Amino acid sequence: MYTPKKISYLIAALFGLNAAVLSTAAVADDYNPSWYIAPSLHAADIDDGFGPGSTAYGAGLWLGKPITDNIDIQIGTTYTQSKNSYQRFYQNAYKLDALYLFSRETIRPFIVFGIGAERDRMNSSLGTADRYSPNANLGVGLQYVLSDQFSLQADWRKVHGYLRGADFGFKQASNSFLSVALVYAFDKTPSRPVPQVAPTPQRDPIMTPPIIVVPVAPPPSAPPARFEKVSFSATELFAFDSAHLADGQPKLDGIADALNSNTQINNVVITGYTDRIGSKKYNQKLSEERANSVKTYLESKGVARDRMSAIGKGEANPVVQCNEKSKAKLIDCLEPNRRVEVEQITIERLVQ
Repeated sequence: MYTPKKISYLIAALFGLNAAVLSTAAVADDYNPSWYIAPSLHAADIDDGFGPGSTAYGAGLWLGKPITDNIDIQIGTTYTQSKNSYQRFYQNAYKLDALYLFSRETIRPFIVFGIGAERDRMNSSLGTADRYSPNANLGVGLQYVLSDQFSLQADWRKVHGYLRGADFGFKQASNSFLSVALVYAFDKTPSRPVPQVAPTPQRDPIMTPPIIVVPVAPPPSAPPARFEKVSFSATELFAFDSAHLADGQPKLDGIADALNSNTQINNVVITGYTDRIGSKKYNQKLSEERANSVKTYLESKGVARDRMSAIGKGEANPVVQCNEKSKAKLIDCLEPNRRVEVEQITIERLVQ
């Protein structure tokens, strides 16, 4: 049976590992987006209100999927039981969890929170109690990548149940779970194609006549390359207060064609801006999400990811300054800045 003191040591160790990973490793650009399955085993410290007073054990099954660079969604079920000489406790739980991963490297610390429902049953000499109730959970954990398709996951979480009715004689229960799972991804991590180099043809020194080299005047040097910035209005790229690109982007398609035709162009910078309406934190996040949406779109059109970088500058570098009192007029005036609901997207490309 694990004690609160042992649990506190576990939490401190996990958060210490989080800090170590974040200080030594950058988040990976690529991760496996496949659905995965994770059978698990766990030990649980059951609320004293249920009566057994000992550690419970059980198993679970989870289905999960990464949805962003940092977030996984998992849905699953667990079964737990505990017994002693005079009573038995059983629990079936159904949960929907969100995992925030601090890294996509080999070691992946995370925090987890979720909601669900549970069926608690208790049999004793005093009678039987049986109820379905909602619950919520919060915890910390760690994933360790073994291969493209296998990894280990361990987590500790506190599950708080809001018991319905008076069958158990109390209305709330707080249980602790320590779980270990083997994660199997259905697909392997996508790999980038390796460019193929054509073999150099070999000359037969006997059958092939000698090669006579004729000096040729070097071609005139090309003019030095220059760069220009191509700006897009956010209103033609995104809906109101959204980082999701609207359907049909002929201008972005043109940029993709230019980059695919000129593979020597690298260090393409995609920058998002917002206006000053709203909080700086929200504006910064929206500018980053929109810049990344444009990067993802160009990548879908064949532009290599490592040729591009996306950054957000929030409300920095305004084009115009406005002091209108009416919010509607202020939004119209700030439209060149494309702030909060709209933004300015800038892409640098080579001009021959």
